[in-house]
Amino acid sequence: MERRYGEQGCGVSGEGETFHLCQPDPGKSCGACCGLYNYADSTRDSLSARLRARTRRFLRTGRSPEELHAFSSWVAENEDPAKRYEVIYCCEFLGFLDDGDRRVGCLLHPAGNNGSDLREISFYGRELCHGHLCPSYTYLTGTEKEVLIAVLDDWYLYGLCVTDIDFVKQYVKFVADRLGQSPPGALFRKGAARQAAQKFLSLKVLWPFRDPAVNRLGKYYFDGSSYMIGQIDYGKLRCEPSRFDTIFVSLSSVFASRTELRRAEEIIEAGISETVRILRGTA
Repeated sequence: MERRYGEQGCGVSGEGETFHLCQPDPGKSCGACCGLYNYADSTRDSLSARLRARTRRFLRTGRSPEELHAFSSWVAENEDPAKRYEVIYCCEFLGFLDDGDRRVGCLLHPAGNNGSDLREISFYGRELCHGHLCPSYTYLTGTEKEVLIAVLDDWYLYGLCVTDIDFVKQYVKFVADRLGQSPPGALFRKGAARQAAQKFLSLKVLWPFRDPAVNRLGKYYFDGSSYMIGQIDYGKLRCEPSRFDTIFVSLSSVFASRTELRRAEEIIEAGISETVRILRGTA
């Protein structure tokens, strides 16, 4: 039987429209704030298998505090506990909210438990979970939010992109600067513009110059006491910082030579130029 969940995220208005970044539509959602991408193995296949197994277990679990604590113990005993950063908690009550494994979210949320809010049993508790909004709600513009929601159609890539503010903002900024205006988000809802934006945002998982030794998915990393921002050693490459430096840092890039750097710039430039060309044709 299909499990139906209502909107779990808070609506935030942007340029005349309200966007639910946590649970924007039936085809995708974001679980980053629950530690989804903090597992040492955060590949799509690994996370899918993890969420699928715990969701099946949860559906066979009662809803009393004792049974939910037993579920928590089962997760601890049966899942790989290795994390990127030990200080960041990975909530064991994050799972799939639908039979098609399209949306991730809180298994304790009242929307999936006949109105009963079970989040008090979780590590963060009901009040913190209910009131939390990630920085993307504040720092992404209405256009940027609409582009993400219109373009991306899977939970894994959506979660990576919606929480990478710089990556999204830089893409939209370069496009807007060349168009001479901020492109209406509605233009990305279908056709070639949607495909071009989707191709560009997919670099978040397909980027060929990602540093395999870097233990992060964006520009931030944790040194044990505070967050640090990654940097690219342009001095070693004997060149000036790239105009796409912010994007490269978000993609956890490393370049062995100026030839690799130039190739990376060509990839980013091609993605931006293609988007601009298509949008000009729709004006």
